[in-house]
Amino acid sequence: MRMNVSVQPGEADVRPLSARSVVLSLLLGTHPPELPVKDLVRLVEPFGVGGSTLRAALSRMVAVGDLRRTDAVYGLSDRLLVRQRRQDEAVHPRTRAWEGDWEMVVITATGRGPAERAELRTRLTALRLAELREGVWLRPANLVRSLPDQLERVAQSYRARPEGSAHELAARLWPLDAWAATARALLAHVTESHRPADLLTAFAAVVRHLLADPVLPPGLLPADWPGQALRTAYADYQRELARSVR
Repeated sequence: MRMNVSVQPGEADVRPLSARSVVLSLLLGTHPPELPVKDLVRLVEPFGVGGSTLRAALSRMVAVGDLRRTDAVYGLSDRLLVRQRRQDEAVHPRTRAWEGDWEMVVITATGRGPAERAELRTRLTALRLAELREGVWLRPANLVRSLPDQLERVAQSYRARPEGSAHELAARLWPLDAWAATARALLAHVTESHRPADLLTAFAAVVRHLLADPVLPPGLLPADWPGQALRTAYADYQRELARSVR
């Protein structure tokens, strides 16, 4: 299985934001992720979201479990706090010097249905692993992290070192040139965006793309890899957004 790139290489995956998307984007970028409704009314106005539209969206989001409400303060639910942590890790991945070892996860469970298999693939992809062949997932062991305990019920993890070229293996597992082309398109789009709504939409696309970055060791990446430039641009935007929230 190869890394997901949801648009054609060189195209920015920019989608219009609904009132719900605007609220989630603001809260996902806020630490701690909670805001009084009066601040939300002020913050969403530049994005074309009126007060009545906002309040209707907040009610729906509480009802479906996106948000929790305490008095007049809205915060992310536990489920979306997990998403925020994953987003934070995408922007600031914790890495270590790579010594040539690879993580290898081998699926050992059998008899799983299609939905369960799809969920497991999603979880493994979110861990920045890529599928070499069915049931065998790999990545360089350069991330500072441990695999979730839940994986032990369905898989065995190992350390391995390929005999062939690690550079060629990485290129086989991830479409690196396509990821880089889309990242450059997003950087160009961000530079050309000036209105608050356009910037929020652009950086929502940036976050989606960073979640698909394999975060490989520098020696396995193509020249002029734009991953750090994309992270820096988003971190700068987050600081500006935090100032607006305050």
